[in-house]
Amino acid sequence: MEGTGRSRSGRRRRAGGWASEHLADWRTVIGISVFRNSVPRNSDSQFVDRTIELAAENVEDGGRPFSRLVVRDGEVLAESPNLVEQSNDPTAHAETVAIRQACQRVGSESLAGCDVYVLAHPCPMCLGALYYCEPERVIFLTQRDQYEQYYTDSTKYFEFGDFYDEYAKEWDERNLPLEFGDQRNDDALDVYQRWRALHGD
Repeated sequence: MEGTGRSRSGRRRRAGGWASEHLADWRTVIGISVFRNSVPRNSDSQFVDRTIELAAENVEDGGRPFSRLVVRDGEVLAESPNLVEQSNDPTAHAETVAIRQACQRVGSESLAGCDVYVLAHPCPMCLGALYYCEPERVIFLTQRDQYEQYYTDSTKYFEFGDFYDEYAKEWDERNLPLEFGDQRNDDALDVYQRWRALHGD
């Protein structure tokens, strides 16, 4: 799960050598258990390798340990590491950045027929984005309980271990201070009625 964890070092250095040298080690640690609810394909290996390499390069460049590839028919449509550290944008997770790139490239908000490779099980924000863009498969290479001894994060409103649970709560029970501004609820609903009138069913 990506998040807002802070890097422990501000060092930035060339990544290629380290990433290439340690790629085999990373794959050994992750193991064959990367695939959940789908059958591995022969073509997965090269994209798994690139996903790991991209994240490793990002770590060496001062970024966070996450990455994502979008692949269709054996072609990489988009790839990105997590860019939160570099951009100061809390939404610049690898998944969201690569989804934007891939959707722009295919000219559609749907990534139907695409495979998505991510280093970690998606956080709730990225999981929602994946539901919306409708990929064929999502292959994640690590789970939270595997990597939390090395990387963890939290913010004012969630702890690393309970972020998913927050989403299951009623809106008025969440840590985030949500307020239902119902003073002009009818006027707000008029916007949706207008959309329906313009677009039909």
